[in-house]
Amino acid sequence: MPSLHRRTSAPSPARPEAPAPTIQYVTDGHATVAPASAGVTEALAYGREPGRMAMLLFANPSRDQIAALAEAWDLHPLLEEDLVNASQRPKIERYGDTLFIVARSAHYDDAAEEVDLAEFHLLMRPGAIAVLCQDGRWVDGTPSSRFADELETAPSERDRALLDDSDLLRLGPEAVMYRILDTIVDGYRPVLEGITTDLEEIEKQVFTGDPTVAERIYRLSREVIDVQHACTPLTAVIESLRGGFRKHGIAEELQAYLQDVSDHLARVDARASELRESLAQILSVNATLVGQRQNTAMQKISGWAAIALAPTIVAGIYGMNFDSMPELHWAFGYPFALGLMVTLSVALYAIFKKSKWM
Repeated sequence: MPSLHRRTSAPSPARPEAPAPTIQYVTDGHATVAPASAGVTEALAYGREPGRMAMLLFANPSRDQIAALAEAWDLHPLLEEDLVNASQRPKIERYGDTLFIVARSAHYDDAAEEVDLAEFHLLMRPGAIAVLCQDGRWVDGTPSSRFADELETAPSERDRALLDDSDLLRLGPEAVMYRILDTIVDGYRPVLEGITTDLEEIEKQVFTGDPTVAERIYRLSREVIDVQHACTPLTAVIESLRGGFRKHGIAEELQAYLQDVSDHLARVDARASELRESLAQILSVNATLVGQRQNTAMQKISGWAAIALAPTIVAGIYGMNFDSMPELHWAFGYPFALGLMVTLSVALYAIFKKSKWM
């Protein structure tokens, strides 16, 4: 991404602080916390049994954790490289029986007027799904480690919406993947609402002549572009998933859910395009207003220069001190010259005032 504050660095070789992955076992649609001894290998083995599924959450994956996951799940070397390097735009790829999805969530910091993007990698295979929070944040911007702790100890109402939905969990890893993508897409709407509010403030600020408004417009435009970079490629991901769902005979209910996500994403993408166009128009209006103010200032400066020029000409002529110059020895020559200067100045001021130059 072009803005450095939106991306943390890729996972480093040594990250002792990286928490262990949170693992949930699902049996016949009911989720439970996996035993403390369970790891990625055990999770994959558990999901191979009919009616079972394993869900893994890596709150802040280290290189070592990714290497262990790649070895246990026999991931393709290119896929492992993508997991380690991160910093990618949304995409979907398939390596054998493993589906790899990159998605970016967005959270709006209204005080700073910045969009914070968080990158997520989803690995899905029969009976198992792994979610890697590459930026150490969950979809709503909270630290993913805290979200993982809550998931194990005291799930929030939002988390229970997934964990307690046995009908949805029975549909397998695809259902979990759908719910995560749905949550990410729903998170774009408050971001755009926050940008819209700031846009309304900018519209008022433009007409006050604030010289800092141009920078604010440009920065907000960059935030909208960042949102588009997150949601526009995701449209292709959703469409590819829909095609794969039909091809592999995924439950019609889940296909309908994914269609709903696609509709929401289309509205988000359209709204982001509208905001970008509106900001471009406001920037153009601001440039026009600045130009008008500069023209008005130049008119006033030119008017006062012309007014000052009139007495200067008179004084210059009568100050040449030629002996044969008319009115040179006239008793009323001095007051006449002063009166002529004042008359010309007042006449020019009246003319410029009538022409709205002053």
